[in-house]
Parts: sequence; C-alpha cells; structure tokens
Amino acid sequence: MKVYISATLRNFFGRNPVIEISENNIKEILDKLTDEYPEAEKILFDEEGNLRKFVQIYVGDENKTQKEFWSDEIKDNSEVLLLPAVAGGAPRESIISDDRRKAVFFDDSEVERFGRHLLLKDIGVKGQKRIKAARVAVIGAGALGSPVIQYLAAAGVGTIKVIDFDEVKLENLQSQVIHTSRDLNRPKVASAKDKVRNINRNIDFEAANVKLEADNIVSEIDGYDLVIDCSDNFKARYLINDACVLCKIPLVFGAIYQFEGQVGIFNLDGGPCYRCQFPAPPEPGLVPTCAEGGAISPLPGIIGSIQANEALKLIIGIGEHLDGKLLTIDSLYLTSKILKIKKNHSCPICSAGAGITGVEDFDYEEFCGLKEEEQEIPIEGYTPEELAAKIESGEPITIVDVREPHERAILRFPNAIVIPIGQLARRKNELNPEQDTVFICKEGKRSILAINTLREAGYAGPLYNLKGGVDAMKDIVFSHEGAWL
Repeated sequence: MKVYISATLRNFFGRNPVIEISENNIKEILDKLTDEYPEAEKILFDEEGNLRKFVQIYVGDENKTQKEFWSDEIKDNSEVLLLPAVAGGAPRESIISDDRRKAVFFDDSEVERFGRHLLLKDIGVKGQKRIKAARVAVIGAGALGSPVIQYLAAAGVGTIKVIDFDEVKLENLQSQVIHTSRDLNRPKVASAKDKVRNINRNIDFEAANVKLEADNIVSEIDGYDLVIDCSDNFKARYLINDACVLCKIPLVFGAIYQFEGQVGIFNLDGGPCYRCQFPAPPEPGLVPTCAEGGAISPLPGIIGSIQANEALKLIIGIGEHLDGKLLTIDSLYLTSKILKIKKNHSCPICSAGAGITGVEDFDYEEFCGLKEEEQEIPIEGYTPEELAAKIESGEPITIVDVREPHERAILRFPNAIVIPIGQLARRKNELNPEQDTVFICKEGKRSILAINTLREAGYAGPLYNLKGGVDAMKDIVFSHEGAWL
C-alpha cells in the first residue's frame, strides 16, 4: 500500500512524498516507518511514546488516529495519509437571514457590475443581495488574505473587515499579491483598503491594524457573519477558533506550506471545530510556519480562492461545502483529498461539557508552547553584532546550522556545520563542550528548539542562540569576504 507523507513531515522521511509499504495495519506501518526513518520518531511521538496531538492518520477518507484502530487490518491498495496541522454536505440555508436580504437594494451600476452573478441560477438576485448584506471578517492580509479579500470585494460582499498588525515588507511581494512596491512599510490593512476601494468603492471596508490577543479578539469579530482565517501561526489559529466557537460564528480555515495547502469549514451549525481535528499544536520549531519554510507563489492564490469560494457558498446558501471536511491539496504532485472530520465530544471548547468558557481566561502563549516554563534554563544568545565580532577575532567557536537545505542554498553561513535538529542527540559528540556552540536558523526560533533538544540529551557544553536568526544578520559584512553575509 502507499503511505502519503504531508509536506510538513517530509524532511523527516527522506523528503519522500509517498512511501510504498507492505505492512497491513497502522501500528506495523508506524513501526516500520520509524525503523527506516529514525528522525521521524520525534516528530510523530512525544516522550511518552504517544502520537502527537497535531498529527492525524487517515486510511482513505476515514480518520484512524485513535489507537483503537491501529490493529485493524488494512486492505491492500488502501491509501494511508499522515496529516499534521499546518491546518460536508450542503448548508440547510444561507447564513444571511431573509430579513437582511430583503433590506438590500441594487442601483443600476450594481446590476451591471454583478450581471454575471445575477444570470447564474444558483445565485440570482436573492443570492447577490445576500452577498451585499454579508459582514465578513478576514484575519490576515498576507498571502492567503490577498486573494480572499480581493475576491470578496469583487463579488460584492457588503462589509469586509481586515485584521492585521503587520507592515508590508519586500519579501511579502512574492506571494502577497494585494500589495505592491508602493506599499512597502505601510500597514497591510491600509494597502488592502486601497485595493478594495479600487475594486468597488461601495464596499464598507473596516481596517483593524491590531494584533489579536485573548483580550480583544471577541470584540473584533463579534457581530460578523463569517470569519476567514488567513493567519500564519498556531497561536492565532487556536485563538481564532476558540473566539468563533464562543461567538457562534462559522470559520473558513486555510493553511499553506511549501507546495501544500488545507481548507476546511469549522463551527458551522454545531459542527466540529479546529480543535476537534487538531487538539493541540506542535511544539515550537517542530513544524515551520510558511514564513520559515516558504511557499510557491501561486499556492496561496489557489488556497485563498477556495476559501473565498467556500465563504460565498455559505453566504448564498448553495452547493456542497467543506463543513466537517478538510480539503488537502499538493500542488507539486497535483493530488488532492477530502478528509472527514468528526466532532470530538470531549473537545475542550465546543463539546457539551467544554472546560473553556471564555477566550480571556485561556493562556494561548502557554498552550502553543510560546512561553518559557519557569523551571527551564533561560536560553542565552548572541546578537548578530556580537557573533560577527567573535568570528572576526578568530575566537574558537562552533556554529551549527539547523536550517533546511533550500534555506542554506539561498544564504550560506561561513564555516557552519550542518546538523538537522532530529540528529542532534545522536551527534552531540561532534561538538566541543570546551567552547561556545552557537545555533542558527532563519528567525532564531528553531535554534531554541535545537538547544533544548541537546540539553535534554545531556549535553553540558555552553549553548547559545543567534538572536533573530540569519535574517537579522543579513547586513553584516565580514572583512575577509568583502561581501554581505
């Protein structure tokens, strides 16, 4: 049978997207995979040997993650999918009430503008009025937000709120097509507002240049018909999910990584939420974000367009949709699957006996592993200037690069040795405990995981993190090279 490895896991499986295997149940498959690919054991299982909660196992379109299914015989030619968080049927009716639809009117220019929608039997005048009456909040004006915002505006969604606290950077322009060179250093929400005004000035656009936290997210999304998650980190995903559950707002989810994307609809009419599928996020550094791992330019256009399409179907009340399903798309190998998501009746946020009753009462920093435990040894680090000075002076120092091969190909680091995080424990003897060892990655996050991994393995030498990663060191010039790092 074939075992499909999701893009975010492939580095632990020799970069193989598909592995042919002869074992006939999940336990045997996992044992075989971890025997052949020892580095995969850390990403799949925690210290107690339990499957990590951010990993799901599917046989065909059936979720077989629970251990009770692991000894069941799997038929020959079945397809098994290892799916990590990156992150149906038709609706009974539109999420926009008839009263709100009837309160909407079109002028002559709108009849002309939306003529192609009005001609569609499944949309028509009633459907287009629902679109105009809709209030949609889009969280994130980056890669996924770019197509979502523009297609919602082009379709005539009456009120669009965009929430993002970031500014436009040059590296954003590769995939965030709502922004241009003229928008550099501007708030992304201001850039998005200009683009929407150029598409349709009749749209009520609300720009929220704020960072979502537990104490403000409910007030930012309350009163909207639909939330579209175009964020790029796990803290935001769980924060958005929980707020939508508590506010009873449907959520259109999207996620991308390298060549792979996911789309789903959560919290619709009592359906499953994001936590039902992924109860807990991965530990920091185990799965890179799209910012760390990259994504091919058209991918957010593909995934974001599907998100916008799902949103419009919910607003109009037509078609099949992804409620209780997760669509996965691999643009590199041109494959896609629709996987079923079951409601978790023990879910801490959406089940009948949910323990989480308010977003403000939940510590998302701690939940997503972003807060250092008090008992942990603080991670010491060098600034780019401090590390450069040590390198220039010739001071004995070991630099370990834990970045991916494609990241090193873009920007090398002089005299660094390469050790993937999964190999650190067994290769710790290659390091000299008598001198400083500095770990580097793209942004200074995975290197912290590397240091903690070595500490757990019993390494006693001095360990340091490059603060801000290689990104923070791009402007450093070494005299012996006469060029930028």
